[in-house]
Order: sequence, then C-alpha cells, then structure tokens
Amino acid sequence: MVIKMQLLKDVMSYDVQVVSPEATLQQAATQMRDTDCGMLPVGENDRMIGAVTDRDIAVRAVAEGKGGDTLVREVMSEDVIWCYEDDTVETGADMMSRLQVRRLPVVNREKRLVGIVALGDFAVSADDIQPSADALVGISQPQT
Repeated sequence: MVIKMQLLKDVMSYDVQVVSPEATLQQAATQMRDTDCGMLPVGENDRMIGAVTDRDIAVRAVAEGKGGDTLVREVMSEDVIWCYEDDTVETGADMMSRLQVRRLPVVNREKRLVGIVALGDFAVSADDIQPSADALVGISQPQT
C-alpha cells in the first residue's frame, strides 16, 4: 500500500493578497476585511519583506496610541517565517506549532510567494486530522 504524503501546495490558498510597507494601517485593515484574512504578507520590489497581522494592528498600533494613518512598515514583523510549497502538511503543521502561529506564507523554490496556509486549511483539506490537532495544541500553549 502506497501512502501519498499531502503537500502544502495541495491545501494552501493560492489567492494571496500582499500589502505595501508604505500602505497605512487603515488600508491594510480594509484589505483584511475585504478579503476576510487576518494576515497580509508585506511586499516591496517583488520580495516579501515582512508580514502584518490583525493582532499587530491591535497590539503594536492601536494599543500604543497609533492611528490608522500609521504606515504598515512601523508595525509589521520583519522576520518572515515561511515554508515551501512542496513541504508536507506535517512539516507545515509542526512549524506552526513550534512558532505558535496560525498562518504561514508559502514560497516556491525560487522563494517567490505563491500562497498562504492556515491552520483551518489542514482541518478542511487533510484526510488525516492529526497534523491539524498537533498544530493546534502547540499554537495554544502559553509562550514562555
């Protein structure tokens, strides 16, 4: 019996929205609302240079008294964490668990952004729900 490993490219979302680092937080939040997403990769000169999440906007901006005209560059995370499209679902779930994140940008071998994988993608698409369950347990652990 041959068991086919499910790859991230089999479960990820290909419709990736990117925001400019020069966009305002209001523009980023509007883009998140309109596309029903909680994380946007930040792109500049055809490269991913960071990511901004709804949590970044709430914690790094609003909680610090910054307004909607604040630039994405000021609150984005610069250490972009990503995985390859040909990584297995288990690899992606393990990475999410270890890093305690719910979404990961997905790149091809030329390191070009090709998709986003979210915890929910594992639950909806994977035949085996164990990777999703393992990731959820890891993500939900308090940070030390």
